[in-house]
Amino acid sequence: MLVRGTAGLAGWKPCDTAGWKPVGNLRYAPKFRVCSECYQKVQRARVKKKPEPPQPDSPPSAGLRRYLYFTAAVSGAAVMIVEILGAKMLAPYLGTSHFVWTAQIAITLVALACGYYAGGWLVDRSLRLGRLYAAILAAGAYLGLTVAISEPVAYAFLHFDLAVGSLLTSAFLFFVPLALLAMVGPFLVRVLTISVTTVGGNVGRLTALSTFGSFVGTILIGYLLIPFLPNSVTMYLTALVLMLIASSYFFISHRTLRAATVTAVVIAIGAVAGYVGLRRDRLRAENTIELYRANSNFGLLQVLQEKNRPRRYYLNDYLTQNTYDINAHQSISMFTYMLHMLAQAYTPRIEDVLCIGLGVGVVPMEFARDGARVDVAEINPAVVPVGEKFFDLQPKRLNISITDGRYFLNRCGRQYDAVILDAFLGDSCPSHLMTREAFTAIRRVLKPEGTLVINTFGDFDPGQDFLAASLSKTLRSVFPAVLIHRGRHANTLFVASSNPHLAIVHPPNFEHVHSNCVLEVQEAFETLRETHPGHGMVLTDNFNPVEFYDAKKRETMRRDLANSMHEM
Repeated sequence: MLVRGTAGLAGWKPCDTAGWKPVGNLRYAPKFRVCSECYQKVQRARVKKKPEPPQPDSPPSAGLRRYLYFTAAVSGAAVMIVEILGAKMLAPYLGTSHFVWTAQIAITLVALACGYYAGGWLVDRSLRLGRLYAAILAAGAYLGLTVAISEPVAYAFLHFDLAVGSLLTSAFLFFVPLALLAMVGPFLVRVLTISVTTVGGNVGRLTALSTFGSFVGTILIGYLLIPFLPNSVTMYLTALVLMLIASSYFFISHRTLRAATVTAVVIAIGAVAGYVGLRRDRLRAENTIELYRANSNFGLLQVLQEKNRPRRYYLNDYLTQNTYDINAHQSISMFTYMLHMLAQAYTPRIEDVLCIGLGVGVVPMEFARDGARVDVAEINPAVVPVGEKFFDLQPKRLNISITDGRYFLNRCGRQYDAVILDAFLGDSCPSHLMTREAFTAIRRVLKPEGTLVINTFGDFDPGQDFLAASLSKTLRSVFPAVLIHRGRHANTLFVASSNPHLAIVHPPNFEHVHSNCVLEVQEAFETLRETHPGHGMVLTDNFNPVEFYDAKKRETMRRDLANSMHEM
């Protein structure tokens, strides 16, 4: 093949000149001709021009540089807020087990890795900051959307098992905004770097500012936002801050984008506000009236009142914790009577009581009315005013310590006639209160003939009895006598004592039990169960896999709860 008027193509053989046609410009030769046969060969022989790396027009001004640093800090704070708040938003549907937190942390890490890569790839092709702030704007808009779609998304993935469902829900809701926010770091490093000699300083400053922002975000979400604001409002505010940061940049640098930016922000505000309004209206329109709703360090707290009956409900993350008759001033929940009456029945004399877990105060108040001195270890300070306002709790009659139950036990120097363990966190008792070491600490604060009464959920069917069998084994490794009472529903009550001859010394009196649950209380008192001796294990602080083995039961409970809430 002969190429006319070109150089650097030596060694190509000439061919017929008939049918020569023009071929487009090459990098090394202007226009040239080849024969028809060789047209495709020459096309493949084109020398492609490699993209030149982007060059900055000029270094950022001092004002822009400070704004970029501020952006890095805010994006770091937003990442931590989304990571922590995301798990709280999933709790009402998926629970608070380690599966949910594992999923949220794993998705966050994967999203950050993808975002770092994408940010570096993008900035190597264009240094235009508008692309980065468009990503931040999109992240804010997506986070605002999560407020509205978290419930239907969670329902959609409920048919998966807990581990997979948690991963899928977290990925759908939070992967995209977290990945977009992760683009900020590598993008700004390249934008701020004019010379190789300044790379280290730029990376150090941006990493420090982003990490400091993460620290501030963690403090805000843990100590201010979750305790005092609903989760939806906190996520909405985070989204709004991100959109305002992006909008401010566009307003300053790209006037033609003002209208689009304002439209996006207004739509996001309207969507979230409309959702919140519809949600509140739906709650008011049901058979119950929402008397109280507030976030806390340990989940969403609600008080619901039936419209047609004098029945009041206390809920934690949508799980009913107690039911109360406001006319009779009595609980309608079986376990409240069982905790009080089992301690009375098995203990010769009750003068001093320790309640680990206050709830809304129904059980501690029963002991106080009996004339006992009652100490309470309650980790959530938000439940005290709820109990006082809606469930006849009288805090002055109790000695309430706002602290973790295990911490209280380790520091306690008193001894008690009865210890009542009813410390539920969502759908389960905290696992660190269910170990051999925890029960050893309880035995230390019990008098010789004192009793420990535990309320928990337990199943006795083969394959689903890990929790009940393990609790039985763990208690028997510490206490000589252990009895198990079980009602017709899920509540299982353990009674343990250092007295090897544990037996009922005071027959129960059912006269004061609410009529709606008296038969259930009588049945639970009469029903003693035993666990399979070959099932379960002794739970210790070092090895306590209850959440893993009991996940299926919790998953079923959460699914039933979520579906019932969805049908309201």
